[in-house]
Amino acid sequence: MSDKKHVRRTLAAGAIGNFIEIYDFSVFGLTVPILAALFFPGTDRAAAILSTFAVYAVALFARPFGGLLFGMLADRIGRIRVLTMTVWLMAGSTAAIGLLPSYHQIGILAPLLLVFFRLAQGMALGGESTGGAAYVIESAPDDRRGKWIGVIYFFSYLSNTFVAILLFVLKSWTDAAVFADWVWRVPFVFGGVLGLIGFWFRRRLHDPEEYVEASRETRVENLVATAARSGARGMAYVFCLVPLSAVSAYFLQGFMYTFLVTQVKLPVEVALLTNAAGIMTIGIVFVFAGALGDRIGRKKLLNIGSLWIAICAYPCVWLASSGTFSGALLGQVIFAAGIGIYGGAAMVATLEVFPTAYRGTGHAISFQLSAAIMGGTTPLIATWLVTKFSSTTAPGVYTAIVGILAFVAVQFVPETRNVSLRHSVEDADSDPALIPGRVR
Repeated sequence: MSDKKHVRRTLAAGAIGNFIEIYDFSVFGLTVPILAALFFPGTDRAAAILSTFAVYAVALFARPFGGLLFGMLADRIGRIRVLTMTVWLMAGSTAAIGLLPSYHQIGILAPLLLVFFRLAQGMALGGESTGGAAYVIESAPDDRRGKWIGVIYFFSYLSNTFVAILLFVLKSWTDAAVFADWVWRVPFVFGGVLGLIGFWFRRRLHDPEEYVEASRETRVENLVATAARSGARGMAYVFCLVPLSAVSAYFLQGFMYTFLVTQVKLPVEVALLTNAAGIMTIGIVFVFAGALGDRIGRKKLLNIGSLWIAICAYPCVWLASSGTFSGALLGQVIFAAGIGIYGGAAMVATLEVFPTAYRGTGHAISFQLSAAIMGGTTPLIATWLVTKFSSTTAPGVYTAIVGILAFVAVQFVPETRNVSLRHSVEDADSDPALIPGRVR
């Protein structure tokens, strides 16, 4: 296979898989208002929204378990075999949510089943976000690792935008009663169809040479124990990097749309379009930040991104709360740029701190756990802050504080741009030759 064809196929595999997985996961976040009414009736509006965001958070807490299970499998049986499993699990559970009867039809069983399938989505996302990223970074040239990771994350955010536009079109073409009756199910069922496409595409792929060679060279018998012992420092670095990325991303993706509709009282269409613009901004900046990190290093971008979010979070939420189209658009786009700068460096660095032999396991434990704790609770905390303080800008203060703490934490994280993927940061510390000062 020619180099160009290999590049296209590898990036396409990562991009398409990420698009499908994130589409399936994010459609829940953008349908929270309707799900609250259908599955948690009999409570006031705020309580129903909080209950639905709690179900949203449940999936994020399933991520570490899915990440650990599929991460270990990815290290043991290969990246591609695991990625075909995760796409089936995500697609099946998403389609199942779209086919669920409402509370009025089957009673308490409806929200219980919603929680069950949301847990399955979280398991799948945990496996995909670790396995898919590991597959891409191990396939990338050493001097383009950031750019390649940026490309697949671009498609993640593109899928969020696609969901928002799809819902905008469906809401525009149908009245509210018809949408609440059955049209809301269409995006979920469509997610199941996308899963078939993802499976067909991935079954033709092979594991990257980096993984194959590392597997021949080293076989780790106890992956969890080895990751905890030999990769402890790497996991500590991930725990430093992920919270801000998770909080800021889920603030924009999981909370902002519902916030604009229920608190700011913007029309649904305006909230969807402005939120889609913000999410798409993250994806675009992500690619450029990833490529720039290949040239100047990850750490400079981590510093810039964390400061950007810390400084801009409150004024951006204030702008978005203005009740105008321009305010909502500008506030979200400015905030999103900071997420893209920080995330474009953080996502590749969290993979580079682990060696190939247990990258899936080490990354899954640390990345998925910190993403679950910080990201999964963000919509819930933000909604509670608005209610508790009767202030639409209160969530901006929370995000700014996380940004400040992240800036401090970044100072303890080493530069990872030039590390060898075959070795951990502990190995590099003990043998400086493993970080040659140039990309190997």
